[in-house]
Amino acid sequence: MQSQVSKPLLVYDNDCDFCRYWIAQWQHVTQDRIDYAPYQEVAQQFPEIPLSAFQSSVQLILDNGQVFSGAEAVSRALNNRFFFWCYYNLPGFGRFSEAVYRFVAKYRPFFSVMTRWLWGTHTERTTFVFSRWIFLRGLGCIYLIAFISLWVQIQGLVGSNGILPVSDYLAAVHQQIGAKGYHLVPTFFWFNSTDLFLHLICAGGVILSLVLITGFFPTISLIGLWGFYLSLVAVGQVFLSFQWDVLLLEAGFLAIFFAPFKIRDTFTRASEPSAASLFLLRWLLFRLMFASGFVKLASDEVWRNLTALNFHYETQPLPTWIGWYAHQLPEWFHKISVIGMFVIELGVPFLIFAPRRLRTVGCIGLVGLQVLILLTGNYCFFNLLTIVLCLLLIDDVTWKSLLPKRFMPRFDTVKFSPRRISKICFAAVAIILFLTSSIIFGRQLFREAKLPELAWIRPFGSVNTYGLFADMTESRPEIIVEGSNDRITWKAYEFKWKPGRLDRAPGWVAPHQPRLDWQMWFAALQGNYRNTPWFLDFMGALLQGKAEVLQLLAENPFPDTPPRFVRATLYDYHFTDIATKRSEGTWWYRERIGIYCPTISLR
Repeated sequence: MQSQVSKPLLVYDNDCDFCRYWIAQWQHVTQDRIDYAPYQEVAQQFPEIPLSAFQSSVQLILDNGQVFSGAEAVSRALNNRFFFWCYYNLPGFGRFSEAVYRFVAKYRPFFSVMTRWLWGTHTERTTFVFSRWIFLRGLGCIYLIAFISLWVQIQGLVGSNGILPVSDYLAAVHQQIGAKGYHLVPTFFWFNSTDLFLHLICAGGVILSLVLITGFFPTISLIGLWGFYLSLVAVGQVFLSFQWDVLLLEAGFLAIFFAPFKIRDTFTRASEPSAASLFLLRWLLFRLMFASGFVKLASDEVWRNLTALNFHYETQPLPTWIGWYAHQLPEWFHKISVIGMFVIELGVPFLIFAPRRLRTVGCIGLVGLQVLILLTGNYCFFNLLTIVLCLLLIDDVTWKSLLPKRFMPRFDTVKFSPRRISKICFAAVAIILFLTSSIIFGRQLFREAKLPELAWIRPFGSVNTYGLFADMTESRPEIIVEGSNDRITWKAYEFKWKPGRLDRAPGWVAPHQPRLDWQMWFAALQGNYRNTPWFLDFMGALLQGKAEVLQLLAENPFPDTPPRFVRATLYDYHFTDIATKRSEGTWWYRERIGIYCPTISLR
């Protein structure tokens, strides 16, 4: 006679390492809904079930006496509704799943080894509570850097006395497209575009960043941070048109759904992160890295023939002094580096969706690449933000093995069960975000495909395309701006970070971004001022001696009164070699190309 069970009992083979590993995982999923026991201990209680059945597959014994085995038992035990429906309703699915189960059961020693290789020996359930905690603090630090970096230069860039005033820009938008401008330029500055409001938005961003770092009101803080930064990006025009600006917006928007909805994010009764939002953040990291490699391979011959690094270090916008030394390395080393970069950007991203150990390997590879880029060039907070995204590949089990015990906090997790309407709304948002990002990503990879443009979502900067250095610049033109009172004696305006004096070493400025210096690099590539609309506004600001704009420069050669004339000359800059640097002390040498902007005055 069969023994009675008070609740479902899943019986497994305790002599099988593979079985013990996955049973430990399932126990975390089913909690106390199902009991587990090895057949070596309970088989005699169920004489009607042959011993061979226990040895060949798991057996699920219900409290009503029904017995299920194999894939069907797993489906019922885990209560996977999708798998359950497919098993009983999709023709052939049940037989196929049972065949797969029998195959795995037959070769359990092999799959046991594979399990240890891919997931390790830890049987704890994969959670990301600590990973989320680190990610949110890291994202708060990135927001803090972004707002402070922009705050110290905002008036000179887009203030009322800056190069491209916000008020003039919004007035032009409203005049040309009317009410559509509220959608195409989503910003709080429609309500107020004064300098004071510019400072208030930046200050608000700094305050909310600190609130997020301390863990208070994470969801509300992230909503405010996203709204404030979007407002600045929308009116920043060319000065906030960089890929890391929209990357921060997209990561920050997804983090709203990833963060715990509570007053303070602590390890006491911590809710587990949403699997859907975690996937979307990883999907963002995948698109960022894979697209960066794809556009290089698809768009530029110098990347395909492995010669891009022959000149990348000296032609990038703001190199570091380590970049100068990297440029001196032999060509064979540069080619090997390009190959390594392609491996990381095109191959490693697929490990983002792999099991634990492969994900960790992928994280190490992606972070390593970002560190190398960070050492040789100044790319604002881009590298740090990418590293923060990479940390979501490491689960709590891996953190425990990587960190000393004193640094690994203890936390108890609770299963958060939102209301049904909240689940439906969040699922709808997640599906829309995944579909729209997939379409935009597909348009980038398959340009001939007739996919919708989805232009309506682009103004919000929360679903974007990525890919740095799709077209490698093989030369380095630099603009030297000069002023004069008599058109005979000219004095150069020295910028804080971009190359100017030949004896000044390339400096470290990241994660701060001197946005005028960056735009001067883009302006030089245009050949002359006619292709750079904002440049004449900059030159006019120098002629007027606008203090807000002059503060963006390293030094003002006309401290008393502004010059009567200004001009801009274009030079071709190159790194010197080691021998020249030792003998002359110069990091650069240059050759005159011609006039970028002819002599102009206020008259």
